[in-house]
Amino acid sequence: MDKDARYASVYGDIPQPIRGNEGATDNGPRDIMRDRENPDMLVPPATDAGLVPNLKFSFSDTHMQLNEGGWSREVTVRELPIATTLAGVNMRLTAGGVRELHWHQQAEWAYMLLGSARITSVDAQGRNFIADVEEGDLWYFPPGLPHSIQGLAEGCEFLLVFDDGSFSDLNTLSISDWFAHTPPEVLSANFGVPVSDFNRIAGGQVYIYQDDIPGPIMSEAVASPYGTIPLSFKHRLLAQPPIKTSGGSVRIVDSTNFPISKTVAAALVEIEPGGMRELHWHPNQDEWQYYLSGQGRMTVFAGNGAARTFNYRAGDVGYVPFAYGHYIQNTGEQSLWFLEMFKSDRFVDISLNQWMALTPKPLVESNLNVDAAFASKLHKVKSPVVRFPGFTYYP
Repeated sequence: MDKDARYASVYGDIPQPIRGNEGATDNGPRDIMRDRENPDMLVPPATDAGLVPNLKFSFSDTHMQLNEGGWSREVTVRELPIATTLAGVNMRLTAGGVRELHWHQQAEWAYMLLGSARITSVDAQGRNFIADVEEGDLWYFPPGLPHSIQGLAEGCEFLLVFDDGSFSDLNTLSISDWFAHTPPEVLSANFGVPVSDFNRIAGGQVYIYQDDIPGPIMSEAVASPYGTIPLSFKHRLLAQPPIKTSGGSVRIVDSTNFPISKTVAAALVEIEPGGMRELHWHPNQDEWQYYLSGQGRMTVFAGNGAARTFNYRAGDVGYVPFAYGHYIQNTGEQSLWFLEMFKSDRFVDISLNQWMALTPKPLVESNLNVDAAFASKLHKVKSPVVRFPGFTYYP
């Protein structure tokens, strides 16, 4: 049995880098499963050209930090060098598992993927915040404010996003780490208790640990003499009415409807089968993406004759540099769901269709060498996700 026959017996049809009469078979060492997951990288659309850096990285290719009580993994500039504005952490906490009391130099924005958790925080005025967050909820902790996360009865899994691409969650400022590196007599003087009270503290950062499941939130309420934090650190994104379009839906969250979120804006996008996130760009910041379910492909236009296409599925991170044009197509049979995130207080995008519709028709016609019939069909109202009868995309 030759090599191709052996591969075929294991993998079925073997994709080959051939487009029409271009390319040739790849008979050398290769990762066929990876090629299957990236058909538009193995055989790029003929319209792809030039040099565009890698704009994709999967959480499945990252290091897992395992602790009793949960795990974490992250995508930073170390894994995806182009992603300088934001970094992401995927974390799981067991029932009762705790991401210990800690704080960051960066803001923390989060989306609850599964389950539920209790979050706590306090601000510089001594006002506290204690809340339970469930699937589809967000939270946001401003830079420098201490906080904690603990899994409730069923545990939880969530995405954390930080407004610095070089951020690593393993290098945070943790209460256990500080205690471990402070002389016991200093701790004794600070808290007014015997040195012996600190005989059992950890020798370094605890990070994630297992604890008992907390009781009902009212039973754990802590009254502050200064009151509670005035701007909620929690937002119920899935409870927010979506913008429904012909091809799916969009929920936008930024400082206009989640006032505390000053450095991260986002959109939760659904693209139905045959739908497409329209040709557009963002005039304010780079875009960091997290794919929740389904599968799709994104083509990014970088100008100067350069464009490149990438394939994405659940657990992948995508990235689009500032002002690069792009679109995203659903390549599966189920809805494609993903998050778009930006280091900004506002979500802003520019629709190619709308721009052209609001430009004098003769100028559009002469610029693109199209006739008046095309220009008359342009849309003055933006539609973030499109699906036109007779013109939908199916792979």
